Amino acid sequence: MFERYGRLVAARRRTVLIAWLVLMVTAFAAAGGVADRLDTEFVGSDSFESTQVREELAALGASRDQIAVIVDGIDVDDPVVRAAIEEARAELATVPGAVGVLDPVTTGDDAFVSLDRDAALLVVALENGIDDDDAHAAVDQVELIAEDLGGQDVLLGGQVVVEEEFQEASERDLQRGELFAIPVALVALVFIFGGIRAAGLPVAVALTAVAFSMVVLLLATTFTSVSIFALNVVSMLGIGLGIDYGLLMVSRFREERAAGQDVERAVARTVATAGVTVVFSGLTVAIAMAGLFAFDDPTLRSFGIAGIAVVLLSMATALTLLPALLAAFGRRIRPAKPQADGEGAFYRLARVVQRRALPVVIVVSVALGALALPFLNARFENGDARSLPRSSEAREAALILADRFPSRGADPVQVIADADTDDVGLTTWVAELAADDDVAAVAVTPTTVVGVSVVEVVPSGTAQGDEAQRLVRELRDADPGFEVVVGGVAAEVVDAKAMLAERLPWAIAAIVLATFVLLFLMTGSLAIPVKAVVMNVLSLGASFGALVWIFQDGNLSGLLGFDSVGSIDLYIPVLIFVFAFGLSMDYEVFLLGRVTEIHDQIGDNDRAVALGLQRTGRIITSAALLIVVVFAGFAAGEVLAIKQLGLGMALAVIVDATIVRSLLVPATMRLLGEWNWWAPPPLRRLHERFGLREPSDGGGLDDERTVDRDLVGV
Repeated sequence: MFERYGRLVAARRRTVLIAWLVLMVTAFAAAGGVADRLDTEFVGSDSFESTQVREELAALGASRDQIAVIVDGIDVDDPVVRAAIEEARAELATVPGAVGVLDPVTTGDDAFVSLDRDAALLVVALENGIDDDDAHAAVDQVELIAEDLGGQDVLLGGQVVVEEEFQEASERDLQRGELFAIPVALVALVFIFGGIRAAGLPVAVALTAVAFSMVVLLLATTFTSVSIFALNVVSMLGIGLGIDYGLLMVSRFREERAAGQDVERAVARTVATAGVTVVFSGLTVAIAMAGLFAFDDPTLRSFGIAGIAVVLLSMATALTLLPALLAAFGRRIRPAKPQADGEGAFYRLARVVQRRALPVVIVVSVALGALALPFLNARFENGDARSLPRSSEAREAALILADRFPSRGADPVQVIADADTDDVGLTTWVAELAADDDVAAVAVTPTTVVGVSVVEVVPSGTAQGDEAQRLVRELRDADPGFEVVVGGVAAEVVDAKAMLAERLPWAIAAIVLATFVLLFLMTGSLAIPVKAVVMNVLSLGASFGALVWIFQDGNLSGLLGFDSVGSIDLYIPVLIFVFAFGLSMDYEVFLLGRVTEIHDQIGDNDRAVALGLQRTGRIITSAALLIVVVFAGFAAGEVLAIKQLGLGMALAVIVDATIVRSLLVPATMRLLGEWNWWAPPPLRRLHERFGLREPSDGGGLDDERTVDRDLVGV
């Protein structure tokens, strides 16, 4: 079927290329404004208590976007300065969209004065429902007014400014990652293929898949919330997988040409062999991405949409556009240099590992387990202003607030209480809260609804730290004599952690089961899928441990250009698990496809493994190198969460493509021997009937070297 399809694409190449050209122009035009439609803030599930509190506060008019203005280097007690603050407050109140201004002079509250009394804080509250353009215009006008206050420095912060800077920084990271990854990958491909034409084809696959995935995100915004960071996911995975799949297909095409096939026949054979591997790989990775839909969270679901879209589109592009390009330009692509079986570094490495299989398995497993140990002490928080680049004004403002305005430095835990502000029970409860060591300040405000008050409790530590999260749990467990519901950023972290703890086992089970079934359909074995899952867990554990050591503990912060916030972004391990699990199975499919086909034809487990590693080692290493280059480009970004994701993914791929594929796979398959291919008779018959296999040219089996052109992959 795949070979007939390959012949059809080759014969109709002009029609296919024209159709893709029209679609690409449309996609690039449609995807231009996608960033403006995406969300820049954490959006929790509707089932979260914190989300319900946020919505109720907005309905009560008690929760508004704010712009914080810090005027530093002034004497707050100077009458002239105080007069200037009053004048600025009056001007700020006239900013379109502003509904109130708080300042130290009018309120008489020292919470708006720094501890050293050398800085003042003014807070501009904006009307509910203000759109992004009006909010940004308000920020610009506030900045102009604030500059007239004098002082050595004027900084703007608050949620409006933070969201604006997150969007700008995310777009810069996206551009920086693409500008780094694509040229470097193109140069590497030129060295791998020995020519610019062959090198350009995988890049064309990647860029096309990314463009169409952007359109999918744009369409998704019409029915769900999509995170701004989904763009980075699309670009990161799209460039990486597109180049991977393109590399696989072009390499196989060059092998077919070296074997004497004409261009159209070589295209057909490429689709029938490497194309099937791409389908296996794409489905495996897409299934892993689908695991994100197990979580009751719009942010993770948006990453799932992005991931599935870019994987399936990379697969579709590799199976349609690339064969047409090969048919059109294949005569100008240099054939591969053939290599005899039993030669090459990867074959020799496999044989060395097989002779010392047990020590290799023990040493490597212990080493990977030791690298995973730091993850046992991992702490998790949502990204906030501290995750912005070092050069960010909003980040600097947040740090100053935390250091010099302790009662305003942390976002408060927000409590909606069914009690009037003068209720004795509420007054007593608030007094008890104020005496708590984990509480820096407590404020009570009435609402427009009689009998409902809002209590804002500022934690003594950071807004999402251990003290704040413990405070949320204590407030929810409290029984003050009236009903309370608890929200705020710390409550969002508590709710998200609870959701992840509940849903993660189901997501893992679904991903592992689906992957198990696919690998069984490919190999007919029960042992190989189990072994693959165990090895993936080991490699991912090592990557997670490295993340904690680097980002939470702050090691290598100078080299990588970040300041540790003492935690890992809450969703990063989940994303790395899903993405890296899929990619590692990607390489597993590349390798096992060859090993399975060789074993089926020669019946020698050890030699099949060595030959399979020989024939895929270069392609897996090249693909891993290229995808690490892509991830490294994003790891060099400014936003801390993107840096964590990029570096974590790069580490996972490095460990998987080197230590696991080159050492653990041949060692464990040597130890298991023919048990690698075991399955109960009923399952064996099921595989013989429904298993997915590559077609064969029917080459003879007398000379093992004739098997090469009939095998899976490249």
